[in-house]
Amino acid sequence: MSNLLSSSQITEIFARFKAQNPSPKSELEYKSPFTLLVAVVLSAQATDKSVNLATRKLYEVADTPEKILSLGEEGLIPYIKSIGLYKSKARHVIALSQKLLSDFNGQVPRNREKLMSLPGVGRKTANVVLNVVWGEHTMPVDTHLLRIAPKIGLAEGNTPEKVEKSLLERVPDEFMEHAHHWLILHGRYVCTARSPKCGQCLISDLCQDFSRRR
Repeated sequence: MSNLLSSSQITEIFARFKAQNPSPKSELEYKSPFTLLVAVVLSAQATDKSVNLATRKLYEVADTPEKILSLGEEGLIPYIKSIGLYKSKARHVIALSQKLLSDFNGQVPRNREKLMSLPGVGRKTANVVLNVVWGEHTMPVDTHLLRIAPKIGLAEGNTPEKVEKSLLERVPDEFMEHAHHWLILHGRYVCTARSPKCGQCLISDLCQDFSRRR
């Protein structure tokens, strides 16, 4: 028997998310497509809070590909040393800045395949940039979405791409611009991995996992 919710139940879930938070925003701080791209690359296996603390200082001195390259890897590292995997991330940020200048005239491309050609940029990062910057109806699947979407009954799958495909098929188009933000925030603050706050959850009556445990 499928654990998937019906289309009307999924619509109800997102209607409640929208009523509670009509215009959710990325918690990463940025001021241009490039600074968002760098922030998302830096956020892999790190918290948005730790990334913001680092990039506030970094973007005061280097907020374009040219300025990042002028810092160089050794100049960039002190700004991001507080973030996990900072050495490999520094290499990626320098390399993607070089490629943006050589291949894309310094502009962040509005195309998933071109974004994914940049060093350090995978499908999730590309989807985040497309959604946050241009409002495109993409579904970036991070660890929160991978964990909670099948658990709630919104999607099937045990890999990011399978969950992404399932969500794209099932989330009504009217909610797609903000859907991944609502789900990330829900997973980050309510449906947490260790101690989910089911008593505070506005969709617990629809959640498949909650109904199984009652």
